[in-house]
Amino acid sequence: MKSKMLHEVFNLTLLQNTIRTATPLILAGLGGLLTMHAGILNIGMEGMILTGAFFGVLGSYFFSSSLMGVLLAVASGILIGLIFGFFVIELKADEFIIGIAINIFAGGLTIFLLRSIFGVKGAFSSPRIRPLPDIHFPLIDKITALDLTLNNHSIFVYISWILVVLIYITIYRTPYGMWVRASGEYPEALATVGVNPKKMKYISSIVCGILCGFSGAHLSLGYLTLFSENMSAGKGFIALAAIIFGSSNPIKTFGAALLFGFFDALGIRLQGVGMPSQFTQMIPYTVTVAALFIVAQKSLRKMKKEQHFERNM
Repeated sequence: MKSKMLHEVFNLTLLQNTIRTATPLILAGLGGLLTMHAGILNIGMEGMILTGAFFGVLGSYFFSSSLMGVLLAVASGILIGLIFGFFVIELKADEFIIGIAINIFAGGLTIFLLRSIFGVKGAFSSPRIRPLPDIHFPLIDKITALDLTLNNHSIFVYISWILVVLIYITIYRTPYGMWVRASGEYPEALATVGVNPKKMKYISSIVCGILCGFSGAHLSLGYLTLFSENMSAGKGFIALAAIIFGSSNPIKTFGAALLFGFFDALGIRLQGVGMPSQFTQMIPYTVTVAALFIVAQKSLRKMKKEQHFERNM
Protein backbone atom coordinates (compact mmCIF):
# COMPACT_ATOMS: atom_id res chain seq x y z
CA MET A 1 0.00 0.00 0.00
CA LYS A 2 2.80 2.38 0.96
CA SER A 3 4.82 1.55 -2.19
CA LYS A 4 1.74 2.16 -4.33
CA MET A 5 1.25 5.57 -2.72
CA LEU A 6 4.90 6.46 -3.31
CA HIS A 7 4.57 5.42 -6.96
CA GLU A 8 1.49 7.61 -7.35
CA VAL A 9 3.40 10.61 -6.00
CA PHE A 10 6.97 10.14 -7.22
CA ASN A 11 6.64 9.53 -10.94
CA LEU A 12 7.18 11.35 -14.21
CA THR A 13 4.01 13.36 -13.72
CA LEU A 14 5.66 14.95 -10.68
CA LEU A 15 8.50 16.15 -12.92
CA GLN A 16 5.97 17.46 -15.43
CA ASN A 17 4.16 19.36 -12.70
CA THR A 18 7.46 20.66 -11.35
CA ILE A 19 8.29 22.23 -14.70
CA ARG A 20 4.88 23.91 -14.87
CA THR A 21 4.85 25.21 -11.29
CA ALA A 22 8.46 26.42 -11.50
CA THR A 23 7.93 28.45 -14.67
CA PRO A 24 6.24 31.50 -13.07
CA LEU A 25 8.98 31.50 -10.42
CA ILE A 26 11.71 31.36 -13.08
CA LEU A 27 10.20 34.21 -15.11
CA ALA A 28 9.62 36.47 -12.11
CA GLY A 29 12.99 35.50 -10.65
CA LEU A 30 14.82 36.51 -13.83
CA GLY A 31 13.06 39.87 -13.80
CA GLY A 32 13.69 40.42 -10.11
CA LEU A 33 17.41 39.64 -10.32
CA LEU A 34 17.79 42.34 -12.97
CA THR A 35 16.40 44.92 -10.58
CA MET A 36 18.52 43.41 -7.79
CA HIS A 37 21.65 43.97 -9.88
CA ALA A 38 20.42 47.52 -10.50
CA GLY A 39 20.28 48.10 -6.75
CA ILE A 40 16.52 47.71 -6.30
CA LEU A 41 14.84 45.07 -4.16
CA ASN A 42 11.55 44.52 -5.99
CA ILE A 43 9.01 43.41 -3.38
CA GLY A 44 6.20 44.30 -5.79
CA MET A 45 6.62 41.25 -8.03
CA GLU A 46 3.69 39.55 -6.32
CA GLY A 47 1.37 42.33 -7.46
CA MET A 48 2.86 42.32 -10.96
CA ILE A 49 2.21 38.59 -11.33
CA LEU A 50 -1.34 38.91 -10.01
CA THR A 51 -2.32 41.76 -12.31
CA GLY A 52 -0.65 39.95 -15.22
CA ALA A 53 -2.79 36.89 -14.50
CA PHE A 54 -5.98 38.97 -14.40
CA PHE A 55 -5.34 41.05 -17.52
CA GLY A 56 -4.22 37.92 -19.34
CA VAL A 57 -7.69 36.44 -18.78
CA LEU A 58 -9.34 39.77 -19.55
CA GLY A 59 -7.61 40.11 -22.92
CA SER A 60 -8.10 36.48 -23.85
CA TYR A 61 -11.81 36.61 -22.95
CA PHE A 62 -12.78 39.83 -24.73
CA PHE A 63 -10.55 39.43 -27.80
CA SER A 64 -10.81 35.61 -28.03
CA SER A 65 -7.05 35.55 -28.36
CA SER A 66 -4.38 34.26 -26.00
CA LEU A 67 -1.91 36.62 -27.68
CA MET A 68 -4.01 39.63 -26.70
CA GLY A 69 -4.17 38.23 -23.20
CA VAL A 70 -0.38 38.08 -23.07
CA LEU A 71 -0.07 41.60 -24.47
CA LEU A 72 -2.43 43.01 -21.83
CA ALA A 73 -0.57 41.08 -19.13
CA VAL A 74 2.72 42.56 -20.33
CA ALA A 75 1.20 46.05 -20.53
CA SER A 76 0.04 45.82 -16.92
CA GLY A 77 3.51 44.66 -15.88
CA ILE A 78 5.20 47.54 -17.70
CA LEU A 79 2.83 50.07 -16.13
CA ILE A 80 3.44 48.78 -12.62
CA GLY A 81 7.17 48.59 -13.32
CA LEU A 82 7.15 52.26 -14.32
CA ILE A 83 5.14 53.25 -11.25
CA PHE A 84 7.45 51.28 -8.98
CA GLY A 85 10.49 52.79 -10.69
CA PHE A 86 9.14 56.34 -10.42
CA PHE A 87 8.57 56.13 -6.68
CA VAL A 88 11.82 54.31 -5.90
CA ILE A 89 14.18 55.97 -8.40
CA GLU A 90 12.81 59.50 -8.74
CA LEU A 91 11.14 60.08 -5.36
CA LYS A 92 13.66 57.96 -3.38
CA ALA A 93 10.79 56.20 -1.60
CA ASP A 94 11.45 53.06 0.43
CA GLU A 95 11.32 50.15 -2.02
CA PHE A 96 9.94 47.78 0.60
CA ILE A 97 6.98 50.04 1.42
CA ILE A 98 6.24 50.77 -2.25
CA GLY A 99 6.42 47.07 -3.10
CA ILE A 100 4.01 46.12 -0.32
CA ALA A 101 1.68 48.95 -1.40
CA ILE A 102 1.72 47.62 -4.98
CA ASN A 103 0.92 44.10 -3.77
CA ILE A 104 -2.02 45.31 -1.66
CA PHE A 105 -3.26 47.54 -4.48
CA ALA A 106 -3.03 44.70 -7.02
CA GLY A 107 -4.98 42.37 -4.74
CA GLY A 108 -7.77 44.91 -4.24
CA LEU A 109 -7.82 46.03 -7.88
CA THR A 110 -8.13 42.53 -9.32
CA ILE A 111 -10.90 41.60 -6.87
CA PHE A 112 -12.77 44.81 -7.71
CA LEU A 113 -12.40 44.31 -11.48
CA LEU A 114 -13.32 40.63 -11.23
CA ARG A 115 -16.60 41.50 -9.53
CA SER A 116 -17.41 44.63 -11.55
CA ILE A 117 -16.52 43.28 -15.03
CA PHE A 118 -17.39 39.60 -14.75
CA GLY A 119 -19.87 39.81 -11.86
CA VAL A 120 -18.39 36.89 -9.94
CA LYS A 121 -16.60 36.33 -6.65
CA GLY A 122 -13.71 33.98 -6.03
CA ALA A 123 -12.89 32.73 -9.52
CA PHE A 124 -13.86 33.26 -13.14
CA SER A 125 -13.64 30.72 -15.96
CA SER A 126 -15.31 30.61 -19.35
CA PRO A 127 -15.06 28.71 -22.65
CA ARG A 128 -14.38 32.09 -24.26
CA ILE A 129 -11.00 32.29 -22.51
CA ARG A 130 -8.43 31.14 -25.03
CA PRO A 131 -5.56 29.28 -23.34
CA LEU A 132 -1.98 29.43 -24.50
CA PRO A 133 -1.37 26.60 -26.99
CA ASP A 134 0.77 23.70 -25.85
CA ILE A 135 4.02 23.15 -27.71
CA HIS A 136 4.73 19.65 -29.01
CA PHE A 137 8.06 18.40 -30.34
CA PRO A 138 7.52 15.41 -32.65
CA LEU A 139 11.17 14.34 -32.39
CA ILE A 140 10.85 13.27 -28.74
CA ASP A 141 7.29 11.95 -28.61
CA LYS A 142 8.53 8.41 -29.21
CA ILE A 143 10.49 8.48 -25.93
CA THR A 144 7.93 8.20 -23.16
CA ALA A 145 9.95 9.87 -20.42
CA LEU A 146 10.94 12.85 -22.56
CA ASP A 147 7.49 13.13 -24.10
CA LEU A 148 5.77 13.26 -20.71
CA THR A 149 8.19 15.68 -19.07
CA LEU A 150 9.28 17.99 -21.91
CA ASN A 151 6.34 18.01 -24.34
CA ASN A 152 2.97 19.77 -24.27
CA HIS A 153 3.85 22.72 -22.09
CA SER A 154 2.92 26.37 -22.44
CA ILE A 155 5.29 28.37 -24.63
CA PHE A 156 6.46 30.27 -21.54
CA VAL A 157 8.05 27.10 -20.18
CA TYR A 158 10.47 27.01 -23.10
CA ILE A 159 10.86 30.80 -23.19
CA SER A 160 11.92 30.77 -19.54
CA TRP A 161 14.68 28.25 -20.28
CA ILE A 162 15.99 30.35 -23.16
CA LEU A 163 15.84 33.52 -21.07
CA VAL A 164 18.01 31.97 -18.36
CA VAL A 165 20.87 31.65 -20.87
CA LEU A 166 20.23 35.00 -22.57
CA ILE A 167 20.05 36.95 -19.31
CA TYR A 168 23.17 35.22 -17.98
CA ILE A 169 25.08 36.23 -21.12
CA THR A 170 23.62 39.74 -20.99
CA ILE A 171 24.54 40.36 -17.36
CA TYR A 172 28.05 38.88 -17.38
CA ARG A 173 29.21 39.10 -21.00
CA THR A 174 27.88 42.37 -22.45
CA PRO A 175 28.44 46.10 -21.82
CA TYR A 176 24.74 46.50 -21.03
CA GLY A 177 25.00 43.96 -18.22
CA MET A 178 28.02 45.76 -16.84
CA TRP A 179 26.06 49.02 -16.88
CA VAL A 180 23.14 47.42 -15.02
CA ARG A 181 25.45 46.04 -12.33
CA ALA A 182 27.29 49.34 -12.10
CA SER A 183 24.01 51.25 -11.72
CA GLY A 184 23.42 49.30 -8.52
CA GLU A 185 26.98 49.14 -7.17
CA TYR A 186 28.76 52.25 -8.52
CA PRO A 187 26.16 54.68 -9.96
CA GLU A 188 28.47 57.70 -9.68
CA ALA A 189 31.24 55.93 -11.58
CA LEU A 190 28.77 54.87 -14.26
CA ALA A 191 27.59 58.46 -14.70
CA THR A 192 31.18 59.61 -15.26
CA VAL A 193 31.44 57.43 -18.39
CA GLY A 194 28.28 58.94 -19.87
CA VAL A 195 25.71 56.28 -18.93
CA ASN A 196 22.69 57.41 -16.91
CA PRO A 197 22.29 55.04 -13.92
CA LYS A 198 18.63 56.04 -13.53
CA LYS A 199 17.97 54.91 -17.09
CA MET A 200 19.49 51.49 -16.31
CA LYS A 201 17.33 51.18 -13.20
CA TYR A 202 14.18 52.11 -15.15
CA ILE A 203 14.97 49.60 -17.90
CA SER A 204 15.53 46.87 -15.31
CA SER A 205 12.23 47.70 -13.60
CA ILE A 206 10.36 47.64 -16.93
CA VAL A 207 11.92 44.32 -17.98
CA CYS A 208 11.00 42.91 -14.57
CA GLY A 209 7.41 44.03 -15.20
CA ILE A 210 7.39 42.32 -18.60
CA LEU A 211 8.67 39.04 -17.19
CA CYS A 212 6.22 39.18 -14.28
CA GLY A 213 3.48 39.79 -16.86
CA PHE A 214 4.63 36.61 -18.64
CA SER A 215 4.57 34.83 -15.29
CA GLY A 216 0.99 35.91 -14.60
CA ALA A 217 -0.14 35.01 -18.13
CA HIS A 218 1.38 31.55 -17.70
CA LEU A 219 -0.58 31.09 -14.47
CA SER A 220 -3.97 32.07 -15.87
CA LEU A 221 -3.65 31.01 -19.53
CA GLY A 222 -0.96 28.33 -19.57
CA TYR A 223 -1.02 26.46 -16.27
CA LEU A 224 -4.76 27.01 -15.73
CA THR A 225 -7.46 28.66 -17.85
CA LEU A 226 -9.12 30.91 -15.29
CA PHE A 227 -8.52 33.69 -12.83
CA SER A 228 -9.08 33.36 -9.11
CA GLU A 229 -8.63 35.94 -6.37
CA ASN A 230 -5.03 36.10 -5.13
CA MET A 231 -4.05 33.26 -7.46
CA SER A 232 -0.40 34.36 -7.40
CA ALA A 233 -0.39 32.81 -3.90
CA GLY A 234 2.95 34.19 -2.78
CA LYS A 235 4.83 33.30 -5.98
CA GLY A 236 6.36 36.78 -6.15
CA PHE A 237 7.86 36.32 -2.69
CA ILE A 238 9.03 32.79 -3.49
CA ALA A 239 10.66 34.11 -6.67
CA LEU A 240 12.42 36.73 -4.54
CA ALA A 241 13.61 33.95 -2.25
CA ALA A 242 14.93 32.07 -5.31
CA ILE A 243 16.90 35.18 -6.30
CA ILE A 244 18.44 35.48 -2.84
CA PHE A 245 19.11 31.75 -2.63
CA GLY A 246 20.67 31.88 -6.11
CA SER A 247 22.84 34.93 -5.30
CA SER A 248 21.19 36.89 -8.15
CA ASN A 249 22.81 34.54 -10.65
CA PRO A 250 20.39 33.50 -13.46
CA ILE A 251 21.49 29.85 -13.52
CA LYS A 252 21.47 29.47 -9.74
CA THR A 253 18.13 31.28 -9.54
CA PHE A 254 16.77 28.88 -12.16
CA GLY A 255 17.90 25.94 -10.00
CA ALA A 256 16.35 27.46 -6.88
CA ALA A 257 13.07 28.06 -8.73
CA LEU A 258 13.04 24.43 -9.85
CA LEU A 259 13.61 23.35 -6.25
CA PHE A 260 10.72 25.45 -4.95
CA GLY A 261 8.57 24.38 -7.90
CA PHE A 262 9.30 20.75 -7.07
CA PHE A 263 8.02 21.11 -3.53
CA ASP A 264 4.97 23.03 -4.77
CA ALA A 265 4.21 20.20 -7.20
CA LEU A 266 4.89 17.66 -4.47
CA GLY A 267 2.27 19.32 -2.28
CA ILE A 268 -0.28 19.10 -5.09
CA ARG A 269 0.52 15.43 -5.66
CA LEU A 270 0.25 14.63 -1.96
CA GLN A 271 -3.24 16.13 -1.90
CA GLY A 272 -4.17 13.63 -4.59
CA VAL A 273 -3.35 10.70 -2.30
CA GLY A 274 -5.42 12.00 0.58
CA MET A 275 -3.04 14.14 2.64
CA PRO A 276 -4.71 17.18 4.28
CA SER A 277 -4.50 20.31 2.16
CA GLN A 278 -3.59 22.37 5.26
CA PHE A 279 -0.34 20.39 5.42
CA THR A 280 0.48 20.13 1.73
CA GLN A 281 -0.09 23.82 0.98
CA MET A 282 2.49 24.87 3.54
CA ILE A 283 5.27 22.72 2.03
CA PRO A 284 6.64 25.24 -0.54
CA TYR A 285 6.55 28.08 1.99
CA THR A 286 8.30 26.00 4.63
CA VAL A 287 11.04 25.10 2.15
CA THR A 288 11.34 28.78 1.17
CA VAL A 289 11.83 29.85 4.79
CA ALA A 290 14.37 27.06 5.31
CA ALA A 291 16.31 28.16 2.21
CA LEU A 292 16.41 31.77 3.39
CA PHE A 293 17.58 30.59 6.83
CA ILE A 294 20.46 28.72 5.17
CA VAL A 295 21.44 31.83 3.19
CA ALA A 296 21.29 33.97 6.33
CA GLN A 297 23.49 31.52 8.22
CA LYS A 298 26.06 31.47 5.41
CA SER A 299 26.11 35.27 5.29
CA LEU A 300 26.54 35.45 9.06
CA ARG A 301 29.47 33.01 9.02
CA LYS A 302 31.08 34.94 6.16
CA MET A 303 30.70 38.21 8.04
CA LYS A 304 32.23 36.70 11.20
CA LYS A 305 35.21 35.40 9.20
CA GLU A 306 35.76 38.85 7.69
CA GLN A 307 35.57 40.51 11.10
CA HIS A 308 38.00 37.96 12.52
CA PHE A 309 40.38 38.56 9.61
CA GLU A 310 40.22 42.35 10.12
CA ARG A 311 40.95 42.01 13.85
CA ASN A 312 44.03 39.91 13.11
CA MET A 313 45.44 42.31 10.55
